[in-house]
Amino acid sequence: MKFDMTQKPISVFSFSSLTDIVMLLLIFFMLTSQFALQTGVKVKLPGAKNNEQTIPSKWIVSITKSNKIYIGKKRVELRSLASELSKSAKKNKIENLIIRADKRVSVDILIKVIDSAKSAGIIKFTIETEKKSI
Repeated sequence: MKFDMTQKPISVFSFSSLTDIVMLLLIFFMLTSQFALQTGVKVKLPGAKNNEQTIPSKWIVSITKSNKIYIGKKRVELRSLASELSKSAKKNKIENLIIRADKRVSVDILIKVIDSAKSAGIIKFTIETEKKSI
């Protein structure tokens, strides 16, 4: 029996394994993109035509339509907000505080929350909005 020992280039390339890898990567990125920062507090954000992508931060202050204030999922009173943020700022370096205020919240409450954050030593914050279509 005689075998052909010459080196010939492969004329057919199998894309099946490459397709599997691409499909797995696609599924992975689709699933992980769904895990954006969401707190358990329901807030209807105000709309803005020119909003920017918020810088991800685990420090989120939410204000509901009934003027209840939350740090993450923990309910906090307005008078103790500065001390709670100050404790958190000492433990972990808070670089960006995201404020998620319901669109029916008065500006007065929003300014008081911003003042509390400033008194806690936080100077950089973002007011989160929804992208409003034209």
